Amino acid sequence: MEENTKPAEPNAAPSSPPAPSPKRGWVAYAAVALVVALATAVVMYLGQNIMERKAEARLASFKIVELSESVVDPAEWGKNFPRQYDSYKRTVDIERTKHGGSDAFQKLDDDPRWRILFKGYAFGVDYREERGHAYMLSDQDITERLHVVKQPGACLHCHSSVIPAYRKAGKEAGVPDAGGFNWPQVMAGFEKVCAMPYPEARKLVEHPVTCGDCHDPQSVALRVTRPAFIYGMRALARSDDPVPHMPSVERWRKGSRKEEYDPNKEASRQEMRSFVCGQCHVEYYFKGPEKLLTYPWHKGLKMEQAEAYYDEVKHVDWKHAQSGAGVLKAQHPEFELWSQGIHARSGVSCADCHMPYVREGAIKISDHHIRSPLLNIARACQPCHNYSEAEIKARAETIQDRTKAMMLRAEDATVDLIQALEAQRKAGVSDSALDKAFALHRKAQWRLDYVAAENSMGFHAPQESARILAEAIDFARQGQIEALKAK
Repeated sequence: MEENTKPAEPNAAPSSPPAPSPKRGWVAYAAVALVVALATAVVMYLGQNIMERKAEARLASFKIVELSESVVDPAEWGKNFPRQYDSYKRTVDIERTKHGGSDAFQKLDDDPRWRILFKGYAFGVDYREERGHAYMLSDQDITERLHVVKQPGACLHCHSSVIPAYRKAGKEAGVPDAGGFNWPQVMAGFEKVCAMPYPEARKLVEHPVTCGDCHDPQSVALRVTRPAFIYGMRALARSDDPVPHMPSVERWRKGSRKEEYDPNKEASRQEMRSFVCGQCHVEYYFKGPEKLLTYPWHKGLKMEQAEAYYDEVKHVDWKHAQSGAGVLKAQHPEFELWSQGIHARSGVSCADCHMPYVREGAIKISDHHIRSPLLNIARACQPCHNYSEAEIKARAETIQDRTKAMMLRAEDATVDLIQALEAQRKAGVSDSALDKAFALHRKAQWRLDYVAAENSMGFHAPQESARILAEAIDFARQGQIEALKAK
């Protein structure tokens, strides 16, 4: 069957495309114009928004009052820095986590073993959970420990905005005014106030720790104001303890060392975001009859290095009323234990977790509502840890649960040692025959209390906390054996 086709002509011109429709051309033109107009509007809006946010950021503070070293009342600072002051006032909140918080319950009732562990010491009468920064001075005023021992003015170093009192006392001691912060006057006043009886020194202060304790009133830059911390850091810098998380100390060690280490001159801003907290959240003791507040960092920041320093200077906090051993009382070594943990070694500061950044429009500030990160996981933890809030909380509480379980075992072991020593003494065994057991009680109780008094329930350095508690259990059980062997 033949196809009905016709061969193409060899020289035929190609067919022309149809002429464009005038209507379709105007539609395309209008669409392009609309897109360009929308893009222009978006760019203009974005530019205007950036300008507004920059202007807003420039108004992050308001210079309504002139701030100086003599302005202590945080409400005055709050007139210039209302956002920071608003969050600072929230430290009155009573909040709890599973293993801590700011609810001032009586730990001696919660765990009666501490009545035995602190027998003969003021903490055996009153040992409460700390509340927020707003209460740090009032809580010191109402503690029952004031009625058991005569506490010194040294307590105000961390419980109050004490720098004006130091300056006044320094001036009375003969150090003239020199303008500004006046370190020589502050240092002289520090020594004088430390030696005062607490009731006398208390008359010199009005507020708990406030803005000027951490910020320069002119530049608002972070600064260290506490003399004991300055002395402690100088001692640490002179020690051989490696501190890779403190690069300014390591640089100072490699330098000429002609001048003493000064964190206000040497430290980076990120270091200062921990140092301002480390001014007070530390282990300390009152040195000599002058009750000079001293941080035991002369050999390093580790637990056993502080213990070695105390052994060297023969410091004893009290003689235990049941065991008869001369023992130590740990305070709250958050700065020291944090320094042994993964966060410190990774360059994470105290403020990163406890004062995380918060944005209000274009303004980014540190949250001055200082509290547990577990009460603020989204801003405190999730910027670095890409897990759900439930997962982060579960991981943290697992660490704390395990620390708590080991701590209870250390408590039982130490209480058993105390009771074994008490029984031997009642049976007529001499103290000289119990010297080895006494020394082991001192070691065990120091380690137990080091973790118990530190306010993270082991989270700041989980492996270090577990190591310390394991040693506490070991020394306590060794002490029991030595006590039973003594005759």
